[in-house]
Amino acid sequence: MLLKSKNALVLKKGNETLMIEPWGNNSLRVRSSLSSFFIDQNWGLTEKINHGIAKIIMKSDGAVIQNGSLSAFISNNGVLTFYKGKEVILHEYFHSYDPAATKQSCCTKVIARDFKGIPGGDYKLTVRFEANKGEKLFGMGQYPLSYLDMKGCTLELAQRNSQISIPFAVSSLGYGFLWNNPAVGSVNFSKNITEWKAECTKEMDYWITTGETPKEIIKNYTDVTGRAPVMPKEYLGFWQCKLRYRTQDEVLNVARKYKAMGIKLDVIVIDFFHWPRQGDWGFDPEYWPNPKAMCRELHEMGIKVMVSVWPSVDKKCSHFYEMLDKGYLVRTERGTNQTYDFNGDCITFDATNPEAREYIWQICKKNYADYGIDMFWLDNAEPDYSVYDFENYRYQLGPALSCSNLYPKFYSQAFYDGMMKDGRRNFVNLERCAWVGSQKYSQVLWNGDVQSTWECLSDSVQEGLNIGLAGIPWWTTDIGGFMYGNVKDPAFIELLERWFEFAVFTPILRLHGDRDPHDIPPLDKDPERGYGGGYLFTGQPNEIWSYGEEAQKIMEAQIKLRESLKPYIDECMKETSVNGSPLMRTMFYEFPNDQKCWDIQDQYMFGSEYLVAPVLKPGMAMRDVYLPEGKWKNIHTEEEYEGGKIISVSTPREYIPVFKKL
Repeated sequence: MLLKSKNALVLKKGNETLMIEPWGNNSLRVRSSLSSFFIDQNWGLTEKINHGIAKIIMKSDGAVIQNGSLSAFISNNGVLTFYKGKEVILHEYFHSYDPAATKQSCCTKVIARDFKGIPGGDYKLTVRFEANKGEKLFGMGQYPLSYLDMKGCTLELAQRNSQISIPFAVSSLGYGFLWNNPAVGSVNFSKNITEWKAECTKEMDYWITTGETPKEIIKNYTDVTGRAPVMPKEYLGFWQCKLRYRTQDEVLNVARKYKAMGIKLDVIVIDFFHWPRQGDWGFDPEYWPNPKAMCRELHEMGIKVMVSVWPSVDKKCSHFYEMLDKGYLVRTERGTNQTYDFNGDCITFDATNPEAREYIWQICKKNYADYGIDMFWLDNAEPDYSVYDFENYRYQLGPALSCSNLYPKFYSQAFYDGMMKDGRRNFVNLERCAWVGSQKYSQVLWNGDVQSTWECLSDSVQEGLNIGLAGIPWWTTDIGGFMYGNVKDPAFIELLERWFEFAVFTPILRLHGDRDPHDIPPLDKDPERGYGGGYLFTGQPNEIWSYGEEAQKIMEAQIKLRESLKPYIDECMKETSVNGSPLMRTMFYEFPNDQKCWDIQDQYMFGSEYLVAPVLKPGMAMRDVYLPEGKWKNIHTEEEYEGGKIISVSTPREYIPVFKKL
């Protein structure tokens, strides 16, 4: 039975209730439940918006609901078809009997909305759509893949180190699709079918929007999920980081040397195991005797200070038993109560519990913020598990299978809410993972512990572009990759230089990595202690002077280039706070009518004015660059070019090709 219900179209058939309602500009939200009611959760659709007034037309063979340029037809048998204007953009895969269907394969009895009951609980859900021939799909967060176009890929909908699941796809057919469900699952964008799966859920929930350009689609999407604020100017320059500064003297000596060299350092980062044990969330006084004085001196040099925070809680730390007693820790369904075993016997704190979030913030306020720490590096934010056995973990919000993808968003919210409550406004935090809407929590994302290889550099370009299309405009990468880069290897130094030159044209310029060889002895005077800031290993120096005079000269020039770009980057940051546009943009984002731009993945636009062509292979002396229609100027050589063609340009060691649109 089809009926109008206020501003929505409702289908009741058997045990299913399906509701379609307007939800923002040119957008519809679609939910289905086998219960008599819908759960009170908007998941990623958090923003208060004008939902729009639906136009609903009842027909003999079904009904139509329209909101702007997007409409949905639902047949009397419950099969959905979506239209952008008069053009079909998405059609449910329903190969069972439907007298209204134009294409039937009814004997297979495959349906579009397939709920399979889990014994004693909720449902495993599969939602199927017909695959569109020739369609390209982008976004979906960040996956360590060499593809920009996700068509043909199968993606796990789960959070892991260097894998960030944000289930929003932008289609070349002019629509965006959000799988509005935080459950662990998968999506298959295959040639013959598109399948979205949730391993444990109560209902189906997705959102679809249309736009004439990708920019319109992203605006509609960030209207309903939230946008990043304007990033403060003091964070737009160079960030210095390494694994790991072990003492406050090490941090201060690095900062003093940059100052003596006349190099502007915006942020310096203190990495992990500056604490006694995981879960203490504070400095080990043996090696950090006066963090307040350290922060004061760094602030006098105009440097912001960031400190690493992990969600893991060692059973021997000072807060473990209180947190266990109060229910602030993730639970295991079977076996030992352990979730993480890197340098400790740990359980992860439960970020889905608002009381646990407040508890963590109060400790970090006392032990970090009150000393002058400006920013927090929320590492291991997936959270990182020793074994990604999602069915074995349970949060306050429910089984991990049903909601685990939300964890990093709650983790980020804990610090955002705390800092806002503390009266802070111009802050930025760094996190290793995210979900739909994380961008509104002043969060910079980075692509995790990637390796120091040319393949990872190339993948980073795709990751930065797709994460932007998933709504996250603030993104960065470990320059040089995180692991296996040898400071004495000329081949690695070449990779580092090219990675640095690429990173100048990303939202955040951040030098970080664990550098080989690992031959630096620990600081701990009592090795039997086995914990604290001194016992753990550290990587080789990772400052710009650590790689020889030639590499230092190149990086100094690149930092100066970044400084000159700050006013432009500031304007881009303002734009993203208004319409959600990322700073790193696919070529088709700026040139949607140029079909060649939909196929390019090794160059991109930085904002609307700069075309960036990274060097992604060793020993490259020349590379091809496609310039769209218009006039372009090489910012390094001042040469001007007429667009609409491919040109071949030199790639000297000192810089990568970058062109300014005239």
